[in-house]
Amino acid sequence: MTDPIHIIGGGLAGSEAAWQAAEAGCDVVLHEMRPVKQTDAHQTSNLAELVCSNSFRSDDWENNAVGLLHEEMRRAGSLILRAGDAHKLPAGAALAVDRHGFSAAVEAAIVAHPRIRVEREEITVPPEEWRNVVVATGPLTSPDLAEYVRTISGEDSLAFFDAIAPVVHKNSIDMDKVWAQSRYDKGDGADYLNCAMDKDQYEAFIDALRNGDKTVFHEWENTPYFEGCLPIEVMAERGVETLRFGPMKPVGLQDPRVEGRAYAVVQLRQDNALGTLWNIVGFQTKLKHGEQTRIFRTIPGLENAEFARLGGIHRNTFLNSPRLLDEELRLKVRPTLRFAGQVTGVEGYVESAAIGLLAGRFAAGSALGQANIAPPPTTALGALLAHITKGADATTFQPMNVNFGLFPPFEATKRIKGKDRKQAMARRALTDLDVWLGNKAAAE
Repeated sequence: MTDPIHIIGGGLAGSEAAWQAAEAGCDVVLHEMRPVKQTDAHQTSNLAELVCSNSFRSDDWENNAVGLLHEEMRRAGSLILRAGDAHKLPAGAALAVDRHGFSAAVEAAIVAHPRIRVEREEITVPPEEWRNVVVATGPLTSPDLAEYVRTISGEDSLAFFDAIAPVVHKNSIDMDKVWAQSRYDKGDGADYLNCAMDKDQYEAFIDALRNGDKTVFHEWENTPYFEGCLPIEVMAERGVETLRFGPMKPVGLQDPRVEGRAYAVVQLRQDNALGTLWNIVGFQTKLKHGEQTRIFRTIPGLENAEFARLGGIHRNTFLNSPRLLDEELRLKVRPTLRFAGQVTGVEGYVESAAIGLLAGRFAAGSALGQANIAPPPTTALGALLAHITKGADATTFQPMNVNFGLFPPFEATKRIKGKDRKQAMARRALTDLDVWLGNKAAAE
């Protein structure tokens, strides 16, 4: 009988890692410090709690790299995607989920699994006798554990800000001023609520964002933001037009009650299955709470908005993975420790869970005495793994979402461009993934 695999952290990556290892036939102990010790961002003690957006982004596997990652994870038996699909909400081409139903489904599956035991405790230093450990503590790794990793690796952990968007009660939205439509009528065509602004309203809104009272964290001042999750006021400071070409772009949207396109549009996306809560898309912020209420109520349709959750900001930590981790996600200076999730330098819910999926499979392979074979770099799973372990420049490493730029190109003789190129890459990926999964199945 093999020793159990110890997984530290019950977020998306840790839950996925535990599931994969247990499904492979290994005993697993999943250590989650909440509610014994809470974080600055979590609101519950549930496993796989979604602390920011409720969207897993595009579900279009033929044209979008994250959609392809969804499909690969489904084929690999992902618990996170299974729960996401079971609690899907209307969101156009995106996979958005009821955050509470999703988390409850993940926790129920983990607790019910006969090979998984959940221990509610904080692990600050993994005991030396634990010979197969996955650290999946995410961007909110406890200070003591982060210091332990920093000490044994000889590296300073890097860090960046992550910000949370506010959530509005639907019954406080003025439905006479908004209209329902997905951009370019994707999905069901009416999955978002849209608040239109004219030029004067938009420019006044930009001024308010720039001048609003913001939270300042002096000890974090030299910490870079992740470009894919910039606070809205930081975007506003980059130029008056930045938001019109970002989360407030009006293209693909048309209010049927008026002629002409709006100058700018604020979108809201359903946040729970009941449809009672809606989040303001792309409006992650470090504005103080009073300022958020004042400024966001200047948005047409949100004049009387009641907020179920205001935006917030917290510091994320991640490893210099190309320097510290090997191709099986093991810490080079202590191979009994693997890392998974956002702490490895991937960005996004799905990417974090994907690295958890791989870490769980690798840990199980080691426990069972099997050779671990990495997924081909032509797959989304393989491309993401290759990027964080050997593909990125260790001197400039920063968090990265999955994207087709991480995939190896086609041979020079195959000149495929644009949308056709993405679809060809996606088809190649799934073909190669199925071979990899078949090989793994045969090996097992």
